[in-house]
Amino acid sequence: MSTAIHFRYEIVRTFRNRIFYAVTLALPLVLFYAVASGQRSATQDGVSFPLYFMTAMAVYGAMFAAVSPGARLARDRSGGWTRQQRITPLRARTDIAAKVVTAYLIALPSVVLVFLAGASLGVRLDAAQWLELGGLLLVGLTPFIALGIVLGYLLSVDALTPAIGGVVVLFALVGGVYGFQLAHSGPLFDVMKSIPSYWLVQAGKTALGGGSWPAQGWIVVAAWTAVLVALAALAYRRSAARG
Repeated sequence: MSTAIHFRYEIVRTFRNRIFYAVTLALPLVLFYAVASGQRSATQDGVSFPLYFMTAMAVYGAMFAAVSPGARLARDRSGGWTRQQRITPLRARTDIAAKVVTAYLIALPSVVLVFLAGASLGVRLDAAQWLELGGLLLVGLTPFIALGIVLGYLLSVDALTPAIGGVVVLFALVGGVYGFQLAHSGPLFDVMKSIPSYWLVQAGKTALGGGSWPAQGWIVVAAWTAVLVALAALAYRRSAARG
């Protein structure tokens, strides 16, 4: 199987998954309109609530998209496909790269649709700010993609679905995705600022100011990515050793 064919296979089978449409596209849109429609004049964390919640819902759908490679890895392992790949010329890195690219292809329409929903409720950003916001979200998804790969190699298919749901909900809660922050100061706030989902949610406020994340935000995203990529490599070697 050539690299191009394998990439096409991963993309096609992903977009045939109806759960993709429900979780990454429909759910964030429904939640955004249900909550933000009645709070157009409200503010949250120094910005208009529609902008804050638009960013939060884009993050919510994108995080589910980012961890989706884990589900496909677990299915491949349980069905023996991963074992079969090891005796073919297809490299493991090509398979992982295809899953990473697919995760971004899932995340992108989710983000764009929520942005359009935000614009329909009065969110106004110039072109540079929209691009800044979208770019920060896509960069900030990197550790979650690595996390999905870790879970896909370590957990069974049956265990993976609740694990992914629980992990995303936890990151969403601590990061402020649900329209409120657990804290604005103190030790809990320090914990919040140490996870990547917090900085993803702050991307809307950051783009509005015409800047980028502060150094702490970049350090947090980079550190989580480095650790999770290393764990993904270990999980892969463990899976390969088991055959």
